[in-house]
Amino acid sequence: MAYGADLARLEFWARPPAERERVFAALRATGRPVFVGYSPDARQPVNGFFALTRHEQILEVSRNPEVFSSEPTATSLDDPPPALSDFVGSMISLDDPRHARLRRIVSRAFTPRMIKKFEDDVARLAAEIVDRLVERGPCDFVTEVAMPLPLTIICAMMGIPESAYDDVIDATSLILATGDPDYAGPDGRDRVSLLTEKFSFLHALMGELARERRAHPSDDLVTALVSAEVDGESLTERELGKFFGLLVVAGNETTRTALSHALALFTDHPDQRALLLDDLDARLPGAVEEVVRYATPVTWMRRTVTRDVELLGHTYRAGDRVVLYYNSANRDEAVFDRPDVFDITRTPNPHVGFGGPGPHFCLGAHLARREITVLLRELFTRLPAIHATAPPVRQRSSFVNGINQLPCAF
Repeated sequence: MAYGADLARLEFWARPPAERERVFAALRATGRPVFVGYSPDARQPVNGFFALTRHEQILEVSRNPEVFSSEPTATSLDDPPPALSDFVGSMISLDDPRHARLRRIVSRAFTPRMIKKFEDDVARLAAEIVDRLVERGPCDFVTEVAMPLPLTIICAMMGIPESAYDDVIDATSLILATGDPDYAGPDGRDRVSLLTEKFSFLHALMGELARERRAHPSDDLVTALVSAEVDGESLTERELGKFFGLLVVAGNETTRTALSHALALFTDHPDQRALLLDDLDARLPGAVEEVVRYATPVTWMRRTVTRDVELLGHTYRAGDRVVLYYNSANRDEAVFDRPDVFDITRTPNPHVGFGGPGPHFCLGAHLARREITVLLRELFTRLPAIHATAPPVRQRSSFVNGINQLPCAF
């Protein structure tokens, strides 16, 4: 209990990464789930969850979604309050058959032609970003390099006007930051009112785009989504809004985080940079996988137990909450040799940086890998000496291992 007691508090996630990793190593060494009790409000009873920190635990839970449910939410330690019920519940927080239905409809929208267009857009945009970087000189890597690529790709996919980009960034950043029970916004407002405001904005934006595309179809993902059908069913307006929120949040923030960590890691590990540059094309795929493992952009997901069950020697009761700590699983000594070492030649590399096996494996993993690969190739081909000039300013969140600022030069 003592080791894991702070996992639900933002103060823990503000500690130095090495200190947090020591805590997770101690939790893994217990060999069992550790119960974490907390209360989001002193006037409320204590809530709690079981922290799953070992690789095999994450795999087994992920493979049993009928017992370890994603409903009512996979992205918050607490159940969503009534005020948010109309906004949460995208595919990431649904079980089959509703999850399978939505995934089939959305998958129909990702046609080979559309995927090819996305890949061409990624290559073109990566070149433009590096062009601007060369002209600008030393700058903040997050703002000028890591953020524009996934944001522009997702917004272009959805047909979002450029005038709305800043508002989309603001909404997605805040939604991810408020996954913690003691979060308070910069103006002191509570997390529920902040989330309601930002989700309302994203749903309204999606509704406006959907109405426009139904009247005037275009070559973008919104048109494909409003037109896609499976067995005569199409997405409802509410489902469109929820999927849109999931796509812009996951598609922007996680890829941005991985790219920012990549620069920091190759700055801190010049031997790995030299190894990569020695044979960029051959070693880049492995480097991308190792960045995702080592950084683990999405730290955890939650599941709720639907019935009493014994798994790996521990008995869970119906209603128990479990939190899958992907960051800890990706450092599991039982699976990875020297797990705290950043090694781009690591093989095999069975990380869970895109989630565990099963129906909730990340739908956008292919696009994220593509974006990270193309931008790193462009950067290290044209600016092989690019490096961070100061330690990263980290996001204060347990849910995303985010970086807010990272000054760079070349």
